[in-house]
Amino acid sequence: MTDAPSRVRPMVEEVRIQNLGVIEEAVLELSPGFNVVTGETGAGKTMVVTSLGLLFGGRADPQRVRPGADRATVEGRIVLSEDGKVAARVEEAGGELDDGALILTRSVSAEGRSRAHVGGRQAPVSVLINLADDLVAVHGQSDQQRLLQPGRQRAALDRFAGDDLAKPLRAYTAAYRRHREVSALLEELTTRSRERAQEADLLRFGLDEIEKVDPKPGEDELLAAEEERLAHADALRTAATTAHEALQGDPTATTGVVDAIGLLSAARQALEAVRAHDEALAGQADRLSEAVYVVSDVAAELAGYAESVEADPALLASVQERRAALAGLTRKYGTTIGEVLEWAERSAARLLELDSDDDRIDELRAEHEDLTRQLGELAAELTALRTAAAERLSEAVTAELAALAMPHAGVVVAVTPQEDFGPYGVDEVELRLASHPGATPLPLHKGASGGELSRVMLAIEVVFAGADPVPTFVFDEVDAGVGGKAAVEVGRRLARLARSAQVIVVTHLPQVAAFADQHLVVEKSNDGRVVRSGVTALDAGGRVRELSRMLAGLEDSELGRAHAEELLAIAAAER
Repeated sequence: MTDAPSRVRPMVEEVRIQNLGVIEEAVLELSPGFNVVTGETGAGKTMVVTSLGLLFGGRADPQRVRPGADRATVEGRIVLSEDGKVAARVEEAGGELDDGALILTRSVSAEGRSRAHVGGRQAPVSVLINLADDLVAVHGQSDQQRLLQPGRQRAALDRFAGDDLAKPLRAYTAAYRRHREVSALLEELTTRSRERAQEADLLRFGLDEIEKVDPKPGEDELLAAEEERLAHADALRTAATTAHEALQGDPTATTGVVDAIGLLSAARQALEAVRAHDEALAGQADRLSEAVYVVSDVAAELAGYAESVEADPALLASVQERRAALAGLTRKYGTTIGEVLEWAERSAARLLELDSDDDRIDELRAEHEDLTRQLGELAAELTALRTAAAERLSEAVTAELAALAMPHAGVVVAVTPQEDFGPYGVDEVELRLASHPGATPLPLHKGASGGELSRVMLAIEVVFAGADPVPTFVFDEVDAGVGGKAAVEVGRRLARLARSAQVIVVTHLPQVAAFADQHLVVEKSNDGRVVRSGVTALDAGGRVRELSRMLAGLEDSELGRAHAEELLAIAAAER
């Protein structure tokens, strides 16, 4: 018995960056859990998120190429399960895994040209985008705006509802697709009835015209040859008679003209007289005998042909009249009679289709009514399931917000049925935020600031993480507008999310950085002409110094170091 293949949780293991923004060259070695990236302002922290965005199909901006460089390059190593869905997609794209890992490469030239490689094989950027759906969720300030789109919010609720919603949604989607097809067919049959009637009349006229002439396959070619023969009957008979007399003259003639058969016979007789004396001449005599037989056969056939050819004006006129009738068909329906017959076959099938429109319309109307009923029932089921899931999601996200220094805020997931059927039902889903009890819940884009929106998004991701986690989450400035106790809670929530997924966070808050399993710092150096940045993984002492810098602005501040050690101790105690 063989062992079952092991399942490996996908994660980004390493990222190499060259000539991207202020980063000349850097290597990010990432851990499976909570990875944090910090650094001074202008050191290039955001380029870490930019590099991951490029690696997974983000827009290639040539302005991101480091000044003086030809191109920027990002290479990522992603650990994968070799029997998983992503590995299958890589194989379809022509790539292959490298010892259980996928190598992705993306380069952008200073002129704006972009190239992508997947598993060692060049591929369209769209392949990177497709892979990203199953590998990473990048959340930057611009990505947060996607959460404001109604379609995204509906998808988020459906994802939260899980399998209970997935089955009726698949049934609804199939019925909706067929409903649209039937509606389109009905629209065509009913609104284009006049055009279809005109088409049927034209086809019927053409088929009647062809039926009256009743052409036969190849008839046009045969009649062309017959007309040619009848039109030149006298010349053909004269030529056949002349040739026959040259080969075999008239036996009753007394003119003494010698024909071809007579000459051949004389030659054969001369050789026959001496064939016993030389085998070479005997062979020639035999060949002359064969020639006499062949020429005699040709002469006989010419005689018969000459007798059969007669000028027949009536027959010629009949052939010409028939050819004219066939020509009338080939001018309209094809260049040959074969094509005319093919047109007739196609047109008969199309006419049958057009003549059955009334029956077809009745069938489609019945199917349309049945599908409309099905859609109504399935849509009502989806609405009920979404409404129940919306209540659970509202409570869960609101509870998370209370721990993220928004204790009085509440999230309401509003499900509002509409009149018309849509691809996913009739429901319009909208996330709304009430800043305090009694306040009217407002859409996120109206009721949430940038920092609040970041925390709402983080709360949603934490709620989703247990049910259907994305393997890797990338957050840029998720702690915007957050400080003090709320910053500690953001760190706790990110650490909780990292229990079920890899988390990469760019932050300026030491309270968040203290909870990380792996701490990377983006450092810059200035030679007086250009800034260069690199990435360094910190040990325990390095973490204390970096957190002290982030707290007090001074790496060697005793108060800052003490506070940094306290933060690290708090974070370690909660793991």
